[in-house]
Amino acid sequence: MAIAIEAITTLLTLAGLVYLLLALMGCRDFAHYWQQKQVDAGFAPDVTILKPVKGVDQRMYAGLVSHCKQEYAGNFEIVFGVSSRDDPAVGEIERLRAEFPECAIRLVECRERLGTSGKVSNLVQMLREAKYEHVLINDSDIRVSPRYLTRVMQCFADATVGMVTAPYIGRTADGGAAMTVWSRLEALGISTDFLPGVLTARRLEGGIRFGLGSTLATSKGVLAKTGGLEALTEYLADDYEMGARIAEAGYRVELSNEVVETTVPEYHFRGFREHQLRWARSTRDSRKLGYVGLGITYALPWAIMTCIASGFALWSFSLLSVVMLARVAVALSVGVGVLGDAQVLRDLWLLPLRDFFGLWFWAWSFAGDTVVWRGELFSLKDGRITPVA
Repeated sequence: MAIAIEAITTLLTLAGLVYLLLALMGCRDFAHYWQQKQVDAGFAPDVTILKPVKGVDQRMYAGLVSHCKQEYAGNFEIVFGVSSRDDPAVGEIERLRAEFPECAIRLVECRERLGTSGKVSNLVQMLREAKYEHVLINDSDIRVSPRYLTRVMQCFADATVGMVTAPYIGRTADGGAAMTVWSRLEALGISTDFLPGVLTARRLEGGIRFGLGSTLATSKGVLAKTGGLEALTEYLADDYEMGARIAEAGYRVELSNEVVETTVPEYHFRGFREHQLRWARSTRDSRKLGYVGLGITYALPWAIMTCIASGFALWSFSLLSVVMLARVAVALSVGVGVLGDAQVLRDLWLLPLRDFFGLWFWAWSFAGDTVVWRGELFSLKDGRITPVA
């Protein structure tokens, strides 16, 4: 039995090492693609930014301001959507209007509930009010550079592109009690686990066939050909589904080289666990076959288990050293090289803990079908959510 366990953990470690090498190649391919790609810098179609909002968090306003400071050659408007005008976010939107009177800002009250997902339900109603053919959807806490719209929208100069999405980093608090270890682990996972997986999928599949919620840019015409937003009102991973349907319709999904920021909340363990499980089970339902193989990507935990299973044999420490080198190389190449996330350097020592939690949540995700979203419990089946009474 001991020999069998040692053999299994060794094989899993080697498989994980192969994945890390593929992730490094995916990182290289992505960087090379954008170095060589010829873009039409003058292409700037008019665009409506759709931002569903609910409540207020500490960094939300700074993110909203960043959208108003765009250096964009085309016209753009920002349409906010709330379920009720009593929402605290309405005050922040009015404040934004006062600060940027030259910016086209509108507020839509979305009174209808068209499905389980309140966010997508609101987006359906907001889309009806969009002035321009091109639309860009992102969350209320997303913070962007002044060249964000230019870099994202110029990708549509290629008529084969049906969606543009963007990589992102998770920004923790700058310090103090709000910078919990759980928040740091989540941010580290985004830059050194999630995004390397995206780049690996991009390499293996010849492009990506899904969207990332940090940016979902497309057009009304493309959405209409894929069933519209109405078809997504029951889905938890609406960003993934939107991109997948656009890819199935024969369009390309472009991963931009424009990196945006999202805010990582002040997590304690319970919040961290609920979010990671929701993320894991959502991915499990969206990419069923690929998700089964996700467990082998955690090479570092498997290498440590191999050391234990082998009785701390010298060869197992050599294997662990190689895996550690590859894991750090991926973290630095993607997290720092591609994303420019300095937090990775700050929290690099947390990589083993982050990977053990990643493996744990991967295994735990198969043990149930419930997720917690915005404080409510839902049952998840084939990507669709239903409230649990």
